[in-house]
Amino acid sequence: MGTQTWSFAKGHGTRNDFVILPDLDGALDLTPAAVAYLCDRRSGIGADGVLRVVKARAIENSGFDPDTWFMDYRNADGSIAEMCGNGLRVFARYLAEERLTSEHEITIATRAGLRWARLCDDGRVTVGMGQVTVGEPTAGRLGARTYEGVAVDVGNPHLVTCVATAAEVTEAELRDPFVADEEVFPHGMNFELVHVVGDKHAVMRVLERGVGETEACGTGAVAVARVVNGEGAGTVRVDLPGGSVDVTFATDGTATLTGPAVILARGEVLVPEMPA
Repeated sequence: MGTQTWSFAKGHGTRNDFVILPDLDGALDLTPAAVAYLCDRRSGIGADGVLRVVKARAIENSGFDPDTWFMDYRNADGSIAEMCGNGLRVFARYLAEERLTSEHEITIATRAGLRWARLCDDGRVTVGMGQVTVGEPTAGRLGARTYEGVAVDVGNPHLVTCVATAAEVTEAELRDPFVADEEVFPHGMNFELVHVVGDKHAVMRVLERGVGETEACGTGAVAVARVVNGEGAGTVRVDLPGGSVDVTFATDGTATLTGPAVILARGEVLVPEMPA
């Protein structure tokens, strides 16, 4: 079996970690099997997902300016996702550190639409998350327990449910299968458990679609903040196992997400030939 050598970087935002693949010419054959191989924490590099750095011209029917940077995000199981808030911050940090852009405010294309990113003086990154929409009440089942919650759209689907304490759900339960209404979530969803600890302050845990429990989820933090904040403008601090982020809402319902983004390694990886 032959192998290919791919350049990569490794980064994280609040310990939600990613393998970053620079694919400036759109030449990589990034199959689901290759993504799963890279994200495996024992036989691969290890990550919650892959960020392919590519121009929009390489994405079929993207609809964006061909020269716009496109964040081609893949979950750890190889499935394609619409958006990733932590990934967006890491993607912007990578573009800046590699001098692939000189813009103060970077425009990035995603499958959820155009987003912007700005590097802050304190080392964090602020990204525009677009419109956030709260849907109807719904429910999901984690193992033997049913959780009532609400559907939230942050460019990708979420089910947000409130719990009495952050420790209410055990580690064992979080490894149980999670299912929700397929009519509400035909393509699956991210599931957030939120404990409100004070005014505009929440603690959350998350099960990410195609990954399982992660230490942080940017779009999940935005979904949680929308529920905690309610309608109108405001800023909510969201604490996750991997760190804290700030989510700010404008009066028009759009959100920004501010948090850390770190590039911690660069190198080359041998990727074996594998089925599509």
